[in-house]
Amino acid sequence: MSLAAELSWRGFVNQTTLKDIHKLDSHKFTFYLGVDPSSDSMTIGNLAIIMMIKHFINYGHKPILLVGGATGLIGDPDGKLEERALKTNQQIINNKQAIAKQYRKLFNTEKIQIVDNYDWFKDFNYLEFLRQVGKHVPMRQMLARDFVEKRLSNKGKGISYAEFSYVLIQAYDFLYLHQNYNVDMQICGSDQWGNCIAGVDLIRRITNHTVDVWSAPLIVNPVSGIKFGKSEEGAIWLDPAKTSPTAFYQFWINTQDEAIEKYLKIYTTLSKSEIESVVSRHKQSPKRRLAQYALADHVCELVHGKIATQQAKQITEFLTGKIELSKMKKEQIKLIKQQITTIYSQQDGSIAQALVNSKLTDSNSRARQLIKEGAIYINNQQIKRKFFLKEDYVNECLLLRRGKSYKDCALIELKK
Repeated sequence: MSLAAELSWRGFVNQTTLKDIHKLDSHKFTFYLGVDPSSDSMTIGNLAIIMMIKHFINYGHKPILLVGGATGLIGDPDGKLEERALKTNQQIINNKQAIAKQYRKLFNTEKIQIVDNYDWFKDFNYLEFLRQVGKHVPMRQMLARDFVEKRLSNKGKGISYAEFSYVLIQAYDFLYLHQNYNVDMQICGSDQWGNCIAGVDLIRRITNHTVDVWSAPLIVNPVSGIKFGKSEEGAIWLDPAKTSPTAFYQFWINTQDEAIEKYLKIYTTLSKSEIESVVSRHKQSPKRRLAQYALADHVCELVHGKIATQQAKQITEFLTGKIELSKMKKEQIKLIKQQITTIYSQQDGSIAQALVNSKLTDSNSRARQLIKEGAIYINNQQIKRKFFLKEDYVNECLLLRRGKSYKDCALIELKK
């Protein structure tokens, strides 16, 4: 299968300047992807693009991964309704280091080059920048950008000169990398298309060279229509300190059947035949969730490694009742305590109070009602009583659950 065919089958074809996507098969591009260090972690939205890049690399294209130390000091205004709060230099430095570390982990088997645009902007004289870059960018082009029009409209909240100039900085990145690293393609998320095209235009005006852009499609949940990677709690992060490996693993386990094949194509490097086999076996027995487990295993192992994935799998099996508390080792219970709410209770403590203390409900009256309705479980057994019993505690703790979802669990430790 060619790269063009691979990207088409996996759903990675979106906007591009290429007149024929099969040029990917006849020409080896040196491409770059830029990420601003607006946070100390990337999300699974970034991961989708990273997975696409892995296919580019596998077919012989050369990657340069840019961490935007300069652009991060300003912040991309595109898609934002109001001005961003500027981050401190130290915040940007910390975030850059964290993003670069994630890059190296995710591409641990591929050869990559990481660059920082702060390196070529830190000594760039302002007047030089206006002469070398600003002189070649028409104001009409910048004012025509959708986000600029919205921010400058009567209902908009305005835009500072700093954020207005962001596109110039990113456009120059493309020019600099083209001139110094022979970069002839920028890869981006669909929301960055306008910024990337500005770079294409700047390169054409200054060098008379033609370069290209390939954008990844926005990943949208086909069932809910919500941008993928977002949940009620917020973004799904790649940093285990922000989204625990267990929560990360469970996110993929919860994928709806209607979306599972799409996500297997995007978020794993499984071959076409392997994915078709997984999906076929899944359809024969959907309740076993074979495809969801395959997806969770592959993505979690890529991001968090084999050991963390195995631990996340064991904790998930415990929370879903596949492994009893009596069969859990002390080290495993210690991990569970780190990843779900844990509180203390007396041996004969109030179940209603424990539900409130663990934030499984917000009031004692509501807790009592849930108990009466049979919506509360101890060690995966439905209960309708008011107090814990001695036999509830196994290894000096018990699992308290609200409803059938293993997301609404808390570990109750015996207070000594």
